[in-house]
Amino acid sequence: MPQRSQTVSTAVGLWVRRIEAFLILAVSFALAAFVVARRPLVEHVLHSIGFFAMPLAVLVFAVVASAPFSVTDALAIMNGVLFGPLWGSVVNAVGLVLAAIIGYAVAMRTSKAFDVAGQVERLPAWARHFKIGSPMFLICVRIIPGLGGTIATQTAAGLRVPIFRQIYTMCAVAVPICTALAIGGDWLSDTIQARFVVPARAYAEKHHLHFHGPHRHRIDPTIVVTPIPVPR
Repeated sequence: MPQRSQTVSTAVGLWVRRIEAFLILAVSFALAAFVVARRPLVEHVLHSIGFFAMPLAVLVFAVVASAPFSVTDALAIMNGVLFGPLWGSVVNAVGLVLAAIIGYAVAMRTSKAFDVAGQVERLPAWARHFKIGSPMFLICVRIIPGLGGTIATQTAAGLRVPIFRQIYTMCAVAVPICTALAIGGDWLSDTIQARFVVPARAYAEKHHLHFHGPHRHRIDPTIVVTPIPVPR
């Protein structure tokens, strides 16, 4: 009975982690879609924050990227949209370095509960070709979609590899991907603005179309209303 209970608990935990990963993915891409669609508004808000806008973006990216089973693609796109391809890539890169440090520190405390040997045995044969914990092993494991990054970080922490190895193996895989996403996000936002938003605004101005929302009517102050005489 205890063995069965442990199996049920493991299955429930697996489903909880899957649901958590799905929610993180859905929320992050919804946020990125909102930023792309409302870029002027979001840029205005960030401009009002001033100097703290970029450090805040780095912190958010680092926290999300360091979490197990996290997906940072949408955030990488969003940073490219908000800060442009150059500075968006810088934000992503700095965030990844911090994420590698944070993830390693957290994994140092949780690696005992992580079955490193069992997880490594489930890896593809080509990934197990390299020595466990070596730079090439950590890089190859991180290429695997889904749990690759989490397994690599937990393995690095479990084997107590130097933290510098954890940082550069993570950045070797993630920085080029996030840089490409930042450039693509900036291009996508500019394309949407140029092909859809700007023509729509020009069409509305040409035809004097104004949308003030439902049940809202503006009164022209130049109109003089003559009262109707009431018979006595």
